[in-house]
Amino acid sequence: MKKYVKELFDKYYPEGKKNAEETKLRRLLIKHSCDVADKALGIVDAHPELHLDRQFVEDGALLHDIGIYMTDAPGIYCHGTRPYIEHGKIGGEILRKEGHEALARVCERHTGTGLPGYEPETLEEQVICYADKFFSKSHPERVRTVEQTAQSLRKFGEEGVKKFLKWAKMFENKC
Repeated sequence: MKKYVKELFDKYYPEGKKNAEETKLRRLLIKHSCDVADKALGIVDAHPELHLDRQFVEDGALLHDIGIYMTDAPGIYCHGTRPYIEHGKIGGEILRKEGHEALARVCERHTGTGLPGYEPETLEEQVICYADKFFSKSHPERVRTVEQTAQSLRKFGEEGVKKFLKWAKMFENKC
């Protein structure tokens, strides 16, 4: 992990806060982000033919959800005022302000399989978005299968499911 990633975590999710909810949020975010990074890096390592930027994938996976604290999602210890669907946009604003344009785009493009106008474009963005779908912050102890993940995406429409299964075939040689 690059030093600036840890510095960003510490700046936006400081350790040692007195509020127990904020401590739980920090732990949850770190677990989720590390799970996503491990999955994404496994894909990078398994597919040298894709020529993926390993460090960028790691940094992007670790920072993709940095904006959640400003959202209203009490089930995952977030007590902000903005809707949860905006967490990627918020993360993009944060990282852009910090001077990390490419990582800002990862935040903005990882929700679902991409929101209209904010679909993952680079292979690195696609790998991070794909890896994120296997891990829920609401149930951090679970890891979804490809089939379970595809089923969970169905409620948002078949286009997202098709995109996800295309990624599964490309990144895991499944489906």
